[in-house]
Amino acid sequence: MPVSPAYRPEPRFIDLGPDYSDAVRSADFPQTILRFRNDRAAAEVGLEALSDAEWIAAFGRFEPLPGQPGPIAMRYHGHQFRQYNPDLGDGRGFLAAQMRDADGRLLDLGAKGSGRTPWSRDGDGRLTLKGGVREVLAAAMLEAQGVPTSRALSLIETGEALERGDEPSPTRSAVLVRLSHSHVRFGTFQRAAYLNRPDQIEALIEHVRSLYHPQVAAGDVPGLMRAVVDASARLTARWIAAGFVHGVLNTDNLNVTGESFDYGPWRFLPAYQPGFTAAYFDHGGLYAFARQPEAVFWNLTQLASCLAVVSDPKTLADALNGFGPAYIRELRAAFLMRLGVQSLGEAADQRLVDTTLALLREGGEAMRWEPLFFDWFGGFASSARALSGPRAKLYQGEAFDAFRFALLEHEPDRIERLEHPMFAAREPEEMLIGEVESLWASIDAADDWAPLHAKLARLEAARVAWGFTA
Repeated sequence: MPVSPAYRPEPRFIDLGPDYSDAVRSADFPQTILRFRNDRAAAEVGLEALSDAEWIAAFGRFEPLPGQPGPIAMRYHGHQFRQYNPDLGDGRGFLAAQMRDADGRLLDLGAKGSGRTPWSRDGDGRLTLKGGVREVLAAAMLEAQGVPTSRALSLIETGEALERGDEPSPTRSAVLVRLSHSHVRFGTFQRAAYLNRPDQIEALIEHVRSLYHPQVAAGDVPGLMRAVVDASARLTARWIAAGFVHGVLNTDNLNVTGESFDYGPWRFLPAYQPGFTAAYFDHGGLYAFARQPEAVFWNLTQLASCLAVVSDPKTLADALNGFGPAYIRELRAAFLMRLGVQSLGEAADQRLVDTTLALLREGGEAMRWEPLFFDWFGGFASSARALSGPRAKLYQGEAFDAFRFALLEHEPDRIERLEHPMFAAREPEEMLIGEVESLWASIDAADDWAPLHAKLARLEAARVAWGFTA
C-alpha cells in the first residue's frame, strides 16, 4: 500500500494488553462505494497517496495498514444520562490504526458502523448512511469554527438495508472512519474502577500521561487531572462560542484529550436559546445548550472518583475545582477568537462576552447565532460591512451600543483575514437542521451528492477564511 514518508505507524494502545480491548474483524459488506475522503486530513498522517481502490481496501474492508496489528474494539463503561451502564464498549466500531503526525502527536483511526463486536448487545453494529453524512457535516463545521474535534476521514456506503426505529426504514448503510487524538474515554477509567482494578487504573494513567499529556510528570495524578480538566474546559467553551449542542454528553462520549467526537443527535443553535436540546429523548433538558458546562463538570467528577482509587481525593478535588475558572477563562478566549479581536485584559474581555450574549438574546430568531460573529469579525474593521448588511436594522439600541463599545475597544487580530472572499458574502455558512435535512434529501431521493460536496467545499473555504485551528 503506497503510504508516504509522513506515515509513522505506532499502535500503542496494544501496549496496554488484552484487558482493555478485544481483537475483532470488520463485517463483510455487500458493497463498498466511496462517498467521501478527506485528503487534507489524510496528508497529515501520510495516507493521501492511496488510490480510491486502496482507500476502499483500507477503510471499507479494513485490510490492515502497514505496521498495524488489526482492529480492536475497546472496553469501557459509562453514565448515560447519569445512569451507570456496565454493558458498554465499542459495539459498532473499533480502533483501526494508530500513527503520529508531523508534530509527533499520536492519532487514532476509529471506525463507526464496521459491524458487530463482543459489545454490540442486541445491535447490528451498523451505521446509517444518513448518520455518517451528519457526522461528516458536524466535524467539518466545528473544525471551521476552531472547535477541537475528531475529523471525518472516510465515508463508504456499504449496500445494506437497515431498520431503525427513529427514522424511515429501511435506510442505507455506511461505514465511517474518524481521525482523532485519543479513544481513551472517561468510561475507560470507569470500567477499571467498577472491576476494582487499581492496577488497570494506574496503567491507564501512565498511558494517558505519557502519550497525551507528557508535560505532566510521571506519578503526578492530580497534575493529569488538571490537564484533562483544562482540556475539557477549553472544549466546552468553544462549543458554547460555536452555538453547538452535542446532545449526548455521557461519560463514554468524553475523552482525555478534550476533543469532541461521536456526533449523534447534535444541533447548532438557530438563535440564542439556553434551553435548546439536540436529542429528542432528552426530555428533561439535561444536556441543553447552556447546561453543557454543568454536564462536562459532572462527568469530570466521575473521572476524578476513578483516579481517587489510586491517588489522594483532596488533591484531585482541588484539580477538579479548577474547571470553573478554566471554563470562564476559555470562554473569554473563545469569544475573542470568534470575533477576531485581541485580548484587552480580563475585565474588558468579559464585558465583550457579556454584551455579545445580551445582543444575541435580544436579536433572537431575526439575528440567529452565527451571523453576529460573521458580521462583526475583526471588530471596528467590519463596522461598515455589518451596518450595511442584511441585519443592519438589528444593530441599534442599548444592547447593541454596549456590544459595539465593548467590541471596538479591542484591536483586530490578523486583520488580513477579512480580505478572504467569504467576507464579501451577505450570509455566513451555517449548519441548521433544515439545511442538513435538505442535503440528505438530495442523496436519499436522487443519489445526488453534489450539494453535500459543495457544502463541504464552502466549509473548507470558511475554515481558511476564519483562520481557526483546533
